[in-house]
Amino acid sequence: MKSFLGIELGSTRIKAVLIDESGAQTASGAFDWENLLEGGIWTYRLEDALGGVRESFARLLADYRAKHEGAAPDIRCMGVSAMMHGYLAFDGDWQQIAEFRTWRNTITQEAAAGLTELFGFNIPQRWSVAHLYRAIMEKEPHLGKLAHLTTLAGYVHYMLTGVNALGVGDASGMFPIDSGTCGYDAGMAAAFDAESERHGTGLRICDVLPGVLRAGEYAGHLTAEGARLIDPSGALQAGMPLCPPEGDAGTGMAATNSIAPGAGNVSAGTSVFAMIVLDKPLSRVYPEIDIVTTPEGKPVAMVHCNNCTADLDAWVDLFGSAARELGRSAEKDELYSALYTAALRGDYDAGGVVSVNYLSGEHTTGFAEGRPMIIRTQDSTFTLGNFMRSLLYTSMATLKIGIDILRDNERVPLSGIVGHGGLFKTEAVAQKLMAGALNIPVTVMESAGEGGAWGIALLAAYRACRVEGETLEEFLRVRVTGFAAVDTVEPEQEDVRGFAAYLERFKAALGVEREAVALLKNRTTGIQGRG
Repeated sequence: MKSFLGIELGSTRIKAVLIDESGAQTASGAFDWENLLEGGIWTYRLEDALGGVRESFARLLADYRAKHEGAAPDIRCMGVSAMMHGYLAFDGDWQQIAEFRTWRNTITQEAAAGLTELFGFNIPQRWSVAHLYRAIMEKEPHLGKLAHLTTLAGYVHYMLTGVNALGVGDASGMFPIDSGTCGYDAGMAAAFDAESERHGTGLRICDVLPGVLRAGEYAGHLTAEGARLIDPSGALQAGMPLCPPEGDAGTGMAATNSIAPGAGNVSAGTSVFAMIVLDKPLSRVYPEIDIVTTPEGKPVAMVHCNNCTADLDAWVDLFGSAARELGRSAEKDELYSALYTAALRGDYDAGGVVSVNYLSGEHTTGFAEGRPMIIRTQDSTFTLGNFMRSLLYTSMATLKIGIDILRDNERVPLSGIVGHGGLFKTEAVAQKLMAGALNIPVTVMESAGEGGAWGIALLAAYRACRVEGETLEEFLRVRVTGFAAVDTVEPEQEDVRGFAAYLERFKAALGVEREAVALLKNRTTGIQGRG
């Protein structure tokens, strides 16, 4: 049986997924990891990334062999996906010369604003070029050695193939893309080079960025070194082709079959972002809206929020700890199911309980840092149901603010949206609440929890199996049967009105959040333990 492998490095989990020619999943493996806050920078260690890829593939292989009497899979093509954006800098020998600065960092406000004005195009703080420009403005010494700037997916792809390239969707989160050429925008590149010269660096942006590839194009083969890196057991052979590496936004579009103009999807995990494929340019620049591309290079409006489930997950872990203190061991899925379901018993407006889930900064609402908090008035109804509904509502609140700009200001048509990612793993709960929050139907597929790992596996299948002239949209629509298992929830007016009331309180609470950021500093030292 021909198989196709997708590996995605998400913010809390590295996952490997194997699919057959119809897109059905046949095996999977995962490895948990976490970002680190070091010296005020959110980062990951690259050795952990490579070790996690290796471990997730080993667990996939064990899963496949357990299901197929010890046989090894016949893998015909593979692909790598990862979190977009950030700053991964290397010298000419591909030695890392600065810490990995992830999408989560909000240290580039001045740089992003300067580039937005220079280009007449919104450059968010998390984009790679914003981090590079900040390094130029700060005259960071590593710039004298800079030869390669890439993303996490691009780095892993290079380690496996020796090819320094990105899928166009991932590249569009590094530097603006010209959808006509599916390459970096030449005018903006020239403007950046002139600005770099003015700062005395002489750095030319296109010299350090990866090459750009569209879905289905040649992106190299697995080298012998790459095969040993991912699979020391020898089950994976050198010579296998890889599809272009993509970011989690592009693989989310593939995983939800949201490639055509007018299609939309929401990926909800540690961060949350909505992707809406455009049929015409926006009328002006919005700091809350990114313009990126599909894996084929079509323009997409992206509403990205740094904070979604991280604070919610921390509360679930706390409830789990409480259960263990009482001698009740609860599996993680059981905890999530019970607590999410409790939210459905809460009041439609969460009973006056308000949560702000800003564990990190949030550019959409203008925060460089975050302080997670729960606020309630004396007359609020503080029940478990209202508490959990508040936590789920806050994971959608900032997204709603951004989407309203597209719908109200630009009249972007959005008749429905497809949800995927960890938020939707508990059946029906987040889907129902998001339908009410956005006031549109929300569709979730059976593969909703697999997200980008399945999406990059589909892009690998497209690379290996497509026929001449077949577009990605056609391939997904005609050849992949996994999209058939879907469930759509229509918004209920009680939820719509309840979320609207909650959102007004949430916006008011952001004033308190600003004061909390100003007055409560992150603790770097202190007395720990118990007396």
